[in-house]
Amino acid sequence: MHDDLGADVPLSGPARRVVSLVPSLTEAIAASAPDRLVGATDWCTHPADLDVTRVRGTKNPDLAAVRALSPDLVVANMEENRELDVRRLRDAGVAVWVTRIETVEEALASMSRLLHEALGLDDPAWLVEARALWSTPAPRRLAVAVPIWRDPWMVVGSSTYTDDLLTRAGLTNVLAHGPAGRDGRYPTVTPDDIDAAGADVVLLPDEPYVFTADDGPEALRTPTRLVSGRLLTWYGPAMVEAHAVLTGLPE
Repeated sequence: MHDDLGADVPLSGPARRVVSLVPSLTEAIAASAPDRLVGATDWCTHPADLDVTRVRGTKNPDLAAVRALSPDLVVANMEENRELDVRRLRDAGVAVWVTRIETVEEALASMSRLLHEALGLDDPAWLVEARALWSTPAPRRLAVAVPIWRDPWMVVGSSTYTDDLLTRAGLTNVLAHGPAGRDGRYPTVTPDDIDAAGADVVLLPDEPYVFTADDGPEALRTPTRLVSGRLLTWYGPAMVEAHAVLTGLPE
């Protein structure tokens, strides 16, 4: 058994005790096999009633607390979690499955394989619905820009799950594609760069930076809309809700 990076995952059978270091994967497993989850990070906020042991953050997990839970499997993500923490867990004899997700297609395939191979589950209803919803790209409707941080301002660039999600929803990410496109996954820009990029609307998420009605819109001349960061960056059950919200943005 191998994870998305080709690393060996030494499981002798379906994992029954899982610690998740990724909010998206926590929600996905909780929606599919809630009895399997025994630990999650402080950032794992969905489902709201999740009652498991917390093991600190995605970038600084309490590895002793993770090991103390005697997990069959720890799930992590290449972008969200540190390679150092994954290596230390593996060196301690803990099986770790690392996902690598940069597109909608990769998200659907990765979660299906994780649930099937590591947990012994068939595709749950939410995954079947998400696959159907995202199978056909929507027609292009709006040009958008998506900041993810302020001071310095950083935006969603190319080769990211969010960029592919936007594209499939019929939204052109002007700071990743076209004349205003910038290099990199999360390029640093200025408010003037954002305003000059030609977006119809700037989508301001509430994570990782918490943009609000009083923190973000005042710095830009382009019209803005506050959106859930979960719908832009979380793969899993959030993909079902994200399809309705993103394809339904008013022109």
